[in-house]
Formats: sequence, C-alpha cells, structure tokens
Amino acid sequence: MSETPASEFAIPAELLARIYAQSRAEFPSECCGYLKGRGADMQLYPCKNFMDRLHAMDPETYPRTSANGYNFGGRELMDFTRAFDGDDPPTIIYHSHPRVGAYFSAEDEAAALAAGYPVDYLVVDAQEHAIGGAVLFRRVRDAGPGAYVEVARFPGDAR
Repeated sequence: MSETPASEFAIPAELLARIYAQSRAEFPSECCGYLKGRGADMQLYPCKNFMDRLHAMDPETYPRTSANGYNFGGRELMDFTRAFDGDDPPTIIYHSHPRVGAYFSAEDEAAALAAGYPVDYLVVDAQEHAIGGAVLFRRVRDAGPGAYVEVARFPGDAR
C-alpha cells in the first residue's frame, strides 16, 4: 500500500489532525467516532466511548474496557444510524488502538461484520508520545477472516 492515499480514500488533513488530537486526549482509552461525506465535504463526528459503562453494567457480555475496545451509544448511535436514511450517510467509522498499532483486529472485524454498516474503518496507532499513523480498511468479502483489507495509510505525527 502506498503512503499517499488515492483520492477515493482521502481524508482532509484538518479532520485527520482532529482525529489524532482526540486519540491523544483520550489515551490510554480508545477514541471513536465517524465521518460523513467524501473529500472536501467530509465532516467529523467524535463520539463518547461507552465501553467502560457497558463493561461495568455487564462484564460477561462486555469483557473489554475502553483500554481495548470501543462502542458508541445513546444519542450518538441514534444519530449515526439515522444518517443512513439521509442524503449524507456515514462513510467511515474510526477508532484508536492505544499502544498496539493500527491494524484491523479479529474483534474489529467480527464487530464490523455483525453490525453490517456500509462504511470503511479507520484505525489510529495511538502511542504514549506520538500518533504512529492510521490505516483505512474496506470490506471486500461477505464473511470470514480477511473480509476487510487495507486500502490506505496515513502518516502520523510526533507531538
């Protein structure tokens, strides 16, 4: 994969910087949110990670915490799902991976396949003192390991 994303997979630098800032602000928890639109018209919708709340209510069903999982809910989830009925549906769901790198984990893939949203997934490599970059994944098969593949890479920053 090229370090420079094709225009189809471009995320405006300002929005990527805001996602990186959210990743740093919420570290060591995973941050999450989504993007609507494409190219210059893309808009960012940061979300609250509800994973700690879900884990506290039912640790058997939700064994992960915000340190290694994300889940947005409440009004943000309602707005997200309703947006698919409009003219400007979500195009990308993003989340960070604190300390472990930007890859589409088996858990990410299982959750994405179960949810079935027609979106790409951006995973941010959030490290203690830097953002190592981000990788965009797209669904290419209906099921099974490898249903999502890397389609673009974005450079990080060292703030």
